[in-house]
Order: sequence, then C-alpha cells, then structure tokens
Amino acid sequence: MATVQRTVQAPPERVFAVLADGWTYSDWVVGTVHIRDVDAAWPEVGSHLHHKAGPWPLSLHDKSTVLAMEPGRRLRLNAGLWPLGEAVVDIHLEPAGVDATKVTMHEDFEKGPLLAVRNKINDLVLHRRNIESLRRLADIAERSHSRHFDHP
Repeated sequence: MATVQRTVQAPPERVFAVLADGWTYSDWVVGTVHIRDVDAAWPEVGSHLHHKAGPWPLSLHDKSTVLAMEPGRRLRLNAGLWPLGEAVVDIHLEPAGVDATKVTMHEDFEKGPLLAVRNKINDLVLHRRNIESLRRLADIAERSHSRHFDHP
C-alpha cells in the first residue's frame, strides 16, 4: 500500500472542490491523460469518472467509481485500469491551521494482475507517483481562487 501526505495551503472546502470537479483529474492524477466523461452526480457514491490512462496508442479506457464520500473530508474511489487491475484510492482531508489542509492519500491494488506482482519496487513507484499527484492537486487548489473552486 502507498500512503502519502501533503499540507496544502488552501482550506479543505477548496481542496474538496477540486476533487469534486471530475474534469480536473487528468490535471493532477499522474498517468491519467484524458477524462472522457463525468457523471452528473459526481462525486456522489456510485457515480463514475470515465478516463484514459497511458500513452497513445497503448492507452487504456476505464472508469473510477465513488465508494464513499464526505464533503470536505473524504473521497474513496475504486480506480479501474483493466486489463491491469483495480485499485482503491482513499483521500482524507483534515484542517491544518488557518486555511490549510492535511491531505492523506492511501492507494492499494485490489484486483487483477498488478495485485499479483505487488512488491517493494511497485510500492515505491506507486508511492512516488502519488507524491507527484498530491503536488499537482496542491498546485490547483492553492492557485484556484475563482468562484468555481471556492464554493463546494
């Protein structure tokens, strides 16, 4: 399992607003190259985000599904990347002083071939990827002062 943390210089509501905008996922999730569609109910439990991952022409089309959601606090996803497998990604937001948020991201493979090849090297790669994903999420949340991101 890969667990990473980062303090973002934006309030939890603004960070969650970025998570709640499914169209931004290709901007901050490393490896996601294109968002094909976002359910109108996103990020409600059971809603889907349809994405493309990896370089063309080898890119994979799949979807992520919301498993749990607490506005301003948590988003838990089942991230599909078949035929490679599925992972569960759990993102927790906690206030960290005035206008800051501690973001914790846990990711672990749940199904498929990637589960069978779980080892220290894969965990390290996943860990490094998620450090970069949180850096990108922070960049968006810290620099987004428009009404779109300031209102969840």
